[in-house]
Amino acid sequence: MKKAQSDTLGFVPQKDIVYNKLLPYADRLDDESNDILCKIKGNLGRAVQLREIWPGVLFWTRKLSTYMRLYGRKFSKEDHVLFIKLLYELVTIPRLEISMMQGLARLLINLLKKRELLSREDLELPWRPLYELHDRILFSKTEHLGLNWFPNSVEGVLKTLVKSCRPYFSQSATQEMLDEWRPLLCPFDVTMQRAISYFELFLPTTLPPELHHKGFKLWFDELISLWVSVQNLPSWEVHLVSLFARLANDNIGYIDWDPYIPKIFTRILRSLNLPVGTSQMMVPRYVTNAYDIGHVVLWVSSLLGGPSKQTQAQLSGLFNSITSFFHPSNHGRWLMKLMKLLQRLPASVVRRLHRERYRKPTWLTPIPDSHKLTEEDITEFVESMMQPVLLAMFSKTGSLDAAQALQNLALMRPELVIPPVLEKTYPALETLTEPHQLTATLSCMIGVARSLVSGGQRFPEGPTHMLPLLMRALPGVDPNDFSKCMVRSTVTFSLFGGFSFIKLDVSHMNIISVEREMCSASAEFEDFVLQFMDRCFALIDSSTLEQTREETETEKMTHLESLVELGLSSTFSTILTQCSLDIFKVALVKVFNFATTNIFETRVAGRMVADMCRAAAKCHPAESLKMFVPHCCNIFFLTDEEVLNEEELDKELLWNLQLLSEVTRVDGDKILPYRSDLVQILQLTLHLKCKQGYTLACNLLHHILRSSALIYPTEYCSVPGGFHQPISDYLPIKDWGRPGDLWNLDIRWHVPSVEETSFAFYLLDLILQPELQRLQRFAQGEQDMSRDDVLQSLTIVQHCLLGLKSYYILEHSEDDTKSLFSIIKIISDLLHFKGSHKHEFDSRWKSFNLVKKSMENRLHGRKQHIRALLIDRVMLQHELRKLTVEGCQYRSIHQQLMRDLLRLSTSTYSQVRSRAQNVLFTALGTYNFCCRDLIPHVLGFLNPDNSSVTQQQFKGALYCLLGNHSGVCLANLHDWECIALTWPAIVRSGLSSAMSLEKPSIVRLFDDLADKIHRQYETIGTDFSCCAVAKQLMITGNPFSEDPVPSEEETAQGLKKQELKNSDLCFCRKYKQLIGDLLDCISNRNMPWKFEHIAIGFLSLLLRDDHQLPPPAVTFFVKSLNHDSLYVRKVAISAVAGIMKQIKRPHKKVPVSPSELCKHHKLNGIKAGDRQDNRWLQYNSSSLPRTQQDWDQCVFVEKTHWGYYCWPRKLMMYAPLEEQPKQNLARDDMTEREQIIFDHFSDPVFINQFIEFLSLEDRKGKDKFSPRRFCLFKGLFRNFGDAFLPVLQSHMERLVADSHESKQRCVAEIISGLIRGSKHWSYSKVEKLWELLCPLLRTALSNITIETYADWGTCIATACESRDPRKLYWLFEMLMESPVNGEGGSFVDACRLYVLQGGLAQQEWRVPELLHRLLQYLEPKLTQVYKNVRERIGSVLTYIFMIDVNLPYTQPTTSPRISDFTERILLQLKPLTEGDEEIQNHVIEENEVGEQDERTQAIKLLKTVLKWLIASAGRSFSTAVSEQLRLLPLLFKIAPVENDDSYDELKRDAKTCLSLMSQGLLYTEQIPMVLSTLQEIAGSSSWHARYTVLTYLQIMVFYNLFTFMSDQKAVNDVRALVIRLLEDEQLEVREMAATTLSGFLQCNFLSMDAPMQAHFEALCKTSLPKKRKRELGSIVDTIPSADLVRRHAGVLGLSACILSSPYDVPTWMPQILMDLSAHLNDTQPIEMTVKKTLSNFRRTHHDNWQQHKQQFTDDQLLVLTDLLVSPCYYA
Repeated sequence: MKKAQSDTLGFVPQKDIVYNKLLPYADRLDDESNDILCKIKGNLGRAVQLREIWPGVLFWTRKLSTYMRLYGRKFSKEDHVLFIKLLYELVTIPRLEISMMQGLARLLINLLKKRELLSREDLELPWRPLYELHDRILFSKTEHLGLNWFPNSVEGVLKTLVKSCRPYFSQSATQEMLDEWRPLLCPFDVTMQRAISYFELFLPTTLPPELHHKGFKLWFDELISLWVSVQNLPSWEVHLVSLFARLANDNIGYIDWDPYIPKIFTRILRSLNLPVGTSQMMVPRYVTNAYDIGHVVLWVSSLLGGPSKQTQAQLSGLFNSITSFFHPSNHGRWLMKLMKLLQRLPASVVRRLHRERYRKPTWLTPIPDSHKLTEEDITEFVESMMQPVLLAMFSKTGSLDAAQALQNLALMRPELVIPPVLEKTYPALETLTEPHQLTATLSCMIGVARSLVSGGQRFPEGPTHMLPLLMRALPGVDPNDFSKCMVRSTVTFSLFGGFSFIKLDVSHMNIISVEREMCSASAEFEDFVLQFMDRCFALIDSSTLEQTREETETEKMTHLESLVELGLSSTFSTILTQCSLDIFKVALVKVFNFATTNIFETRVAGRMVADMCRAAAKCHPAESLKMFVPHCCNIFFLTDEEVLNEEELDKELLWNLQLLSEVTRVDGDKILPYRSDLVQILQLTLHLKCKQGYTLACNLLHHILRSSALIYPTEYCSVPGGFHQPISDYLPIKDWGRPGDLWNLDIRWHVPSVEETSFAFYLLDLILQPELQRLQRFAQGEQDMSRDDVLQSLTIVQHCLLGLKSYYILEHSEDDTKSLFSIIKIISDLLHFKGSHKHEFDSRWKSFNLVKKSMENRLHGRKQHIRALLIDRVMLQHELRKLTVEGCQYRSIHQQLMRDLLRLSTSTYSQVRSRAQNVLFTALGTYNFCCRDLIPHVLGFLNPDNSSVTQQQFKGALYCLLGNHSGVCLANLHDWECIALTWPAIVRSGLSSAMSLEKPSIVRLFDDLADKIHRQYETIGTDFSCCAVAKQLMITGNPFSEDPVPSEEETAQGLKKQELKNSDLCFCRKYKQLIGDLLDCISNRNMPWKFEHIAIGFLSLLLRDDHQLPPPAVTFFVKSLNHDSLYVRKVAISAVAGIMKQIKRPHKKVPVSPSELCKHHKLNGIKAGDRQDNRWLQYNSSSLPRTQQDWDQCVFVEKTHWGYYCWPRKLMMYAPLEEQPKQNLARDDMTEREQIIFDHFSDPVFINQFIEFLSLEDRKGKDKFSPRRFCLFKGLFRNFGDAFLPVLQSHMERLVADSHESKQRCVAEIISGLIRGSKHWSYSKVEKLWELLCPLLRTALSNITIETYADWGTCIATACESRDPRKLYWLFEMLMESPVNGEGGSFVDACRLYVLQGGLAQQEWRVPELLHRLLQYLEPKLTQVYKNVRERIGSVLTYIFMIDVNLPYTQPTTSPRISDFTERILLQLKPLTEGDEEIQNHVIEENEVGEQDERTQAIKLLKTVLKWLIASAGRSFSTAVSEQLRLLPLLFKIAPVENDDSYDELKRDAKTCLSLMSQGLLYTEQIPMVLSTLQEIAGSSSWHARYTVLTYLQIMVFYNLFTFMSDQKAVNDVRALVIRLLEDEQLEVREMAATTLSGFLQCNFLSMDAPMQAHFEALCKTSLPKKRKRELGSIVDTIPSADLVRRHAGVLGLSACILSSPYDVPTWMPQILMDLSAHLNDTQPIEMTVKKTLSNFRRTHHDNWQQHKQQFTDDQLLVLTDLLVSPCYYA
């Protein structure tokens, strides 16, 4: 077939759409597609060479994407590659307009989508242009200043684009990327996030194995060790996981993941954030930075299989440990994640299996045989998932996730999956009381339906379940319970799609037993069909609504009824399609009798019955029409004239007309025999008086025309040829659930014959001509017609779908809305109707995809659907062609129609307006260039000079500009000419007479309009350039393009045109004119303030980074800084900050090689951190630039991350001062724009007013440091040097002294802008600046208040950001002057520290000297008394030690280290660790004098240390486990047991600290250390400590589950520890140990093995000493004897086992329950324990007791029943 096709086409197509070959006119398609392709190639190439991006390239790329929708990738490989290269160059044009870029990118993604079509040999793409594009848009330097506006969708499009291009990056790309982004890897900096996300997005992972050394092997070890060594989930870890998941998936079998598997699973489990233990604190970043389930699933499914089988073991462990969370009684915000995991994992494994076994091999690396999934792998996987999935069926989030999981699991192992689902379904179908259970099981049934029906060698008995299921589903067709009805009809539908109803007589055939069983069962089918019909009729009878329905004129059915109708008719037609002829005949008679013996009202019941009749007629038209048509016709021929003319037609007539109109929806050739009758009836009924009557008649006409003039398939049976072959040579059962065969579907099409077409034309002549003549006469005013007549004629015309002219009813009777509706409908059909409606098509496409999803077979690959679905898809392909091919050329008739629509859109009645507007918007979307044609007409209505406009017209026009939510917004087209017209017009409309701000609807419209423009506005491009691929495209390969390649002159002319178009002349003229117009509007005195604001908003959108704003606009914005209105001032501040950026003079940069700067030879290998070659970057107080000369020689590196990880090849540095632009120009040397700003800001009056406004408060208590104002001041001082300092200085001094928060905030914004703006000032100026600033800052810090300390922190942090610390040494030295000196009280101390911390944190690793000095200064002060100072010190310590990270390839830091610090602390805490007495919190007394004892000092120290530990848990990258362990015993001593908030700060902090530490991530080598510490504490004398050990252990083990489980010794140690504590003398500790044990058993960390059970049973048998009779009044001994403790321990152990499986009954459980019951009458506390256990057992097993009962023997059940209901239970 391929061969023949390539002959007609002249090339081998890459991949075309198969469904096209099945269309009835398939033979004509090749020529047609070739013709279109020629045009596209020719014109696209030509447009690019002539540099005509708009509209040429745009138009032809759209054509190309339409071509791909219709024909798939039907072009040769050379063309494919050329198209991609051409689009790649177009997308990466540097200044391409964003919307254009997005459109081209989407097409390029579509071309690259099927990566198997082009291998790396065919295509290679450079990665750098994409990176530059990405960087320019997502990390835009000017977007925040409002100079660029990008749409929200751009990020997604760019990422998908990179993903599609990734496989084609060159083999050297990996190394280049690493060189480019490695220098950014500084973990304390934001660049880390950027670098890792670039790695995730760009690194290619699909290189072939022989190139792996140039691919992932270059970075794998480095990045995976980084991932392993990070403990506290920084935000970039998610990107790493995504990268590893992709790597694993692309290279299954080439990477050894085994050493990392326990680590991977531990982190996955931690990332689910499941609640454990009682008093657990959540670390917020664990929730926000948790892994994406999609990445996790991909990673896990890629690790499965392979020789080691380790992954499956861990995965089973994971599901075992979290199974109980799936039980429906558990609920929390973690549930969504668990359900997602459940739903996606099987899908991912099925995808992998498909890739290994069924996919055609492509150029992508195949999976080596050693790592393919074996049969046993699959079985193990399915088994490990079954338990959680079956629990999740009844989850609170609905059963959908479980159903999808089951669908995929059943594809792999139906024999494991389907039986348990059936077990739950049968009882659920029989219960009447639990509808939720029913809907849940049935929706899971639908998931596995196809695997069930098709049986196959794995599950041959599947199909035998069909009939019992169906018969039981029958009672569900029940008018009272609606959701049940829907679900059941879907079930029946999905089961029937796959099989046939035929009575089989099998007595004389030899077939295997299962099939024989099915054949004999199939005799019941007829029974089933008839019973089903009875049910349906009952349902219909119940919904025949009484009189109420008749009187109100509601034409709609209620929502429920329409759903029922849909469900019924689709199920019924499926059944009839799939059944044999004799069953059909019986059914037909039954329907016919039901329909003709009753009379239905036509709205609800009538529609349902008619639908059933239509279904019958569709299946076997000849037999059905023979019964229905004569019957209906006779009734009409027998009626008299008078009856027909009544207003309300007789019910019987209406019903028969409806029936007739539905039954005729069949093949045209089947209708022809009855045509004379039908024509007669049409002539009778089309002019009925009764509205319902003639509408039905029109439907009849519509259906007759449709069926005789359109192309459609005529049958949807699941086996080609239907079921009419004799049984002896064909056994239908074998076809159950069989996929249709795409290559021989042999669909029967209905293609209109000559006879039918002529019949259609005859009808039109007969009926349409006279109507049109009547209407035309009416429109010309010659003939009078009543309104109803007009409506009637219009309806007839509309149903002929061929109205020819638009009638100006508008002139005469504007208030006849119904006729207007019809007119709108006609216009809309003329514009859009191509035999099917777009929205109908869209919804059918959606529903087709849904059905396909629920029935598809992902395992065996694509297109294995049942035949009916395939036929449906071919039909959709046909409709798609009709909708798109017939082209959307914009002709003059369309222009007229659009104008008529516009008239209707501005009519008086709001309903008419809104309907017309909807049609108008659709039309605007369809016809490419009509928008420009319409805009002037719309704007006419807004023109203030036009006094005749009514309010309604005004509103209509505004709505037309606004557009609907999805379509075009006329006010915001990406085109200068349109914007230049519409924006000023919108603003001017404020003067129109029709505009009234009193009407809220109009005000709202303007708000929406302004809002939409602001939201959707994107910077409009102005500049293009292009390439040589285009020429190649025009001259290569078949089909040749007919257009000549443009000559040199033409190309040159194109260039000229382009230059002219881009040249400042043309663009600037429009740009300036638009800005001029808006400024004129604003200056108009009469303009309402609302419109002034709209205009200013528009102006602010027009700032660009490639064109400076015209001077008048600059003046306007600078003046607006002092405007009365707050809104205007805010816009002006942003705008002026942007203008500053525009007029900034560029500073020259030169590339420098870092090795020259370092004076050190290069290091080999990666070494990060503090090294010899980056020492010179660090702050060193002995070599600060303190003179002009030092300053000039010092090499400043502003960005903090350079040099930490490694050096870039070339570092861009600023050139020396003399090459930079001159500072402090005289006024005459400035440009016009600079002069405007200079004049205003040098004017003291202006500045006074400006500062006055800035220091007003906006919203009390809500204001924050404003980055916009900071940008404004930074720009001022950067562009004009210190010119404005003298004017501002007095203001700053005044504001600093004032402690009001708004004044302080204002001066903080000025100072931070000043420090950042002084980047390029000369040394002398900088020195002067600091002489001024240092005293100011000192004053400010001493005046700091609770409201302003955050602003000062932001101010200093902003000032220090991305600045070399040696440039700011004045600031740091000033901040370091004794921050905690007690002046101004504890609060000021805390604030000073906060501000200092803000500055140092920005400097990260470059100020080790300052950090050491600070630590030295703080250490003696750690015993601070005040809580706020302590907390602040804790936070500062976190930042001091932040740099001490334990990352791979990183040198030990020169900054302070945690280990040294801990040593010193422990020395001071000695008095606490040695003593045994309880540690009490220390409370100060007022009159303390002199030194306190060491112990008190130590307690105060401990409080600060706790604050530090708590603060660092959330912020640092790695936890210093070994150091923290030494503090553990102390914390256990203090932490309280009860959850009581009345405890003092010390105890609460200790508890929080333990909770946070227990969640930490541990490495294998740290586990023995932790356990030995815990064992030591478990021997402590305080029972509180022993108790807390257990709670610590629970959380620690669960959060490091797989790390523990991979170390057998650790498991044994934990188990020994718990069992030892079970025998503790303190009751609370024993009970906690039991809880811990049951938790470990439940998450399968420990298993209940024989030795353990024997141990507990032995303990239980410990005999107790007899109670001696004591004398009255003797003292009762309170200390329990050792024997009692041991006996209690045994009982607790057994009870832990029972409570560890709350939702099922394992085999060992009954025996243990019996053992326990023996102890029911022991002494306390044993009795209590047994009671609690039994009542818990009862509570958790109560729901499914019926199933659980089966595990017990009868004797055991007797004992149990006795126990659970005996009086002791109530005692």
